[in-house]
Amino acid sequence: MATNAELVARREAATPRGVSIAYPVYAEKAQNAELWDVEGKRFIDFAGGIGVLNVGHRHPKVIAAVKDQLDHFTHTCVQVAPYEGYVELAERLNALAPFKGPAKTAFFTTGAEATENAVKISRAYTGRSAVIAFTGAFHGRTMMTMAMTGKTLPYKKKFGPMPSEVFHVPFPNELHGVTVADSLRALEFLFRADVEPSRVACIIIEPVQGEGGFYSAPVALLTALRALCDEHGIVLVADEVQSGFARTGKIFGIEHSGVEPDLVTVAKSLGGGFPISGVIGKAPIMDAADPGGIGGTYAGSPIACAAALAVLDIIAEEKLLDRANAIGDRIKARVAAIATRNDVVPVTAIRGPGAMIGFDIVKSRGSYEPDAEATKRVTQAAIENGLILLSCGVYGNVIRVLVPLTVSDAVLDEALGKLETALAAAYQGA
Repeated sequence: MATNAELVARREAATPRGVSIAYPVYAEKAQNAELWDVEGKRFIDFAGGIGVLNVGHRHPKVIAAVKDQLDHFTHTCVQVAPYEGYVELAERLNALAPFKGPAKTAFFTTGAEATENAVKISRAYTGRSAVIAFTGAFHGRTMMTMAMTGKTLPYKKKFGPMPSEVFHVPFPNELHGVTVADSLRALEFLFRADVEPSRVACIIIEPVQGEGGFYSAPVALLTALRALCDEHGIVLVADEVQSGFARTGKIFGIEHSGVEPDLVTVAKSLGGGFPISGVIGKAPIMDAADPGGIGGTYAGSPIACAAALAVLDIIAEEKLLDRANAIGDRIKARVAAIATRNDVVPVTAIRGPGAMIGFDIVKSRGSYEPDAEATKRVTQAAIENGLILLSCGVYGNVIRVLVPLTVSDAVLDEALGKLETALAAAYQGA
């Protein structure tokens, strides 16, 4: 078995630097919320494959469903020889859709494919071309979704020009000096200066920004967007790729607002570790694309569909919506207690619905000046102490928690102890 250092050297020689890694820790095995590297060191996983593992690593029911499917067939291409799993999964998601009326679902493979296809479907339905997104958003790395992503570094650097008719307005975040009124005023200016509403196919928004910093979209903003979309015939798209499937204490993050979208993009935790994504939408909108206009060779893989059906069963049977809220309350309370210490890096803005928890690292208590360098020290101290921890945010100063919702209380408390140690170590290393 190769060591981490040996694998780092091999990787640098064999793969491009554009595919970055957070830590030189090469996985050997994992179970639920724990992971062991090739050298046998144990880690608690607060990253969850960046939001993919709401039901944990290798949940027994997911593994059993996949093994059963392997005994039947692994691939046919649903557009050549379809299969029941695809249809059943669509039916299950249609029943969960966060809007009234008939729903339909199409499957793809990655989150970027889902958000890009949401644009295609919106354009087919409206006959329009323009797309409006928000600063700080992350929607993918394809050309179209990269254009929609509201963060230049590292996602857009060297890859321009971007596709045309993609516009951004500020995401409201009062910590960053942007109110809901500011966002709506910017949208009004956009309609006056750059693109009239009658040319806009869709507005896409994350109910809780992922890469942007785990900030929830204010209900007032979502309500106003719904009204604007209704007034101008614009499709409202909720990007639930990271916030979906119990992470926020609801199946979909937008359910906290009471606002109904027209389309919902899903991926990540739907597959329990197997690649699958989709667009769930109002039936008339979903039917706008002509046959063959959407799909993909691996889209809705039979293996991933089997895994996803098991994931939906696990969420219901193990009451993961309630569990997400309990985990989130436990994490927020512990971080709030840690933040009162004078020997840890300053922590503020502890937040998040359910177990989609974020908090900010700042330079001094009582003010808001982002400290990206201290945040890096926190994540580095965490990995050295056996905790896989990620940062995010437009200023690189947000610690995000995406621990599996199946984590035991004992392992969660152990991880929170490691987090406290990392926050103290980062302070001492300043």
